[in-house]
Amino acid sequence: MPLRPLADAALDRARALGARHADFRLERVRGARRRLRDARPAGTEDSTDAGYAVRVVHDGVWGFASGVDLTPEAAAHTAQQAVEMARLAARVGAGARVEPADEPVHGEREWVSAYETDPFGVPDGEQAGLLAEWSSLLLAGDGVSHVDAVLGTVREEKFYADTAGTVTTQRRVRIHPRLTAVSVDGPGGSGPHGGGFDTLRTLAPPAARGWEYLTGTGWDWSGELERMPELLAEKRRAPSVEPGAYDLVIDPSNLWLTIHESVGHATELDRVLGFEAAYAGTSFATPDQLGTLRYGSPAMRVTGDRTAEHGLATVGYDDEGVAAQSWDLVRDGVLVGYQLDRRTARLAGLDRSNGCAFADSPSHVPLQRMANVSLCPDPGGPSTRGLIGGVERGIYVVGDGSWSIDMQRYNFQFTGQRFFRIEGGRLAGQLRDVAYQATTTDFWRSLEAVGGPGTYVLGGSFLCGKGQPGQTAAVSHGCPSALFRGVNVLNTVREAVR
Repeated sequence: MPLRPLADAALDRARALGARHADFRLERVRGARRRLRDARPAGTEDSTDAGYAVRVVHDGVWGFASGVDLTPEAAAHTAQQAVEMARLAARVGAGARVEPADEPVHGEREWVSAYETDPFGVPDGEQAGLLAEWSSLLLAGDGVSHVDAVLGTVREEKFYADTAGTVTTQRRVRIHPRLTAVSVDGPGGSGPHGGGFDTLRTLAPPAARGWEYLTGTGWDWSGELERMPELLAEKRRAPSVEPGAYDLVIDPSNLWLTIHESVGHATELDRVLGFEAAYAGTSFATPDQLGTLRYGSPAMRVTGDRTAEHGLATVGYDDEGVAAQSWDLVRDGVLVGYQLDRRTARLAGLDRSNGCAFADSPSHVPLQRMANVSLCPDPGGPSTRGLIGGVERGIYVVGDGSWSIDMQRYNFQFTGQRFFRIEGGRLAGQLRDVAYQATTTDFWRSLEAVGGPGTYVLGGSFLCGKGQPGQTAAVSHGCPSALFRGVNVLNTVREAVR
């Protein structure tokens, strides 16, 4: 693509029209999704979103426009449209005054995420063949009636240039394979929930990796698939949980989502300041409590990180030309930081953003989006088995499920994929119909211990939603296994019939 001529034309026009700041962003994002049902093809999608955007600060107000015509003349016209939008917003009072925080000029930089094999270079037949092989392995298991297999892949290429002199070219690749085994009772079935069904999903998280993720790098697929039919059969036989207070050992495959909702979104400064209120709520973690709010126990340290290897939110530079960083959000259980873009950093009186601006498309304006928000392990912490050994009566929670949280990121409940009863420090079979419920601060203050580095897993999602018009972003959340004392557990079946 003609990157520099387009950028030069757009930025020159913005300068000539009096823009105090301008940035140019050209993107090509390719996404594909392949689905198999019972080892047979059930659909494929493959699309590419390409174009460019110009954003300016003119008369102290943002202006934005985007285009797809790859000529210098069209890029210059798009810059003019962005300036006109800023002028219009200033005249009608629709645009908040903008003063982006400063950022060092980085010159010309290139960055590529940590992957080995571009999945878009792997033949369709090879991709479908591997998913079919895995599906057949599960279908051969006792009690497995159906198997759904889904593979999502994304390759994101982005060029950025601004009037300060930063120019970046970046490529990110991410992949998410997922298989779900389904067990269905026949008519008049003999199971404990006759005529019903149960599911069990792989725990492998999405990752900023390539095709090598499916062939043994980063996850033991054969080991997980081999165990799933037996685990599903046990889940079907499991008794329903008795509600009450339990000690919980929560696996990273479940805890990542609780971190995402109760810490990740709650520490986005634009949300804290009310810019997201009309769509997905604000946050209880307000700036007057920075440095004093007891978010959790002293065992809780949470970082925001745009540099983690294989993290879905990892970049070299964000969509405002800010270099990737890592910083503390919660330290020793106390709120000490937020996630920022250049606008909110200035509003907070800080000298610099920590690099959290992102747009999911060339047609969208950058928003403050979530970094890889992660709970740190204890360098000398116990294994998951060691955490379980410290529990007399409790539940080991594995895999993410449904969730609910209020508009201040405070009252919540989460379910999961698999639940194991703990008795006398040992696992004693599965339970079902489990949800845990708490307020954010009560939950994190009940954190007694976190596992060691050997229990740490980087979970996450391709589809974190935010903004109007809505945007999605991929984000990872690393965490160890962790022990929480005295958490309220609901029986979801009993709650549903009230």
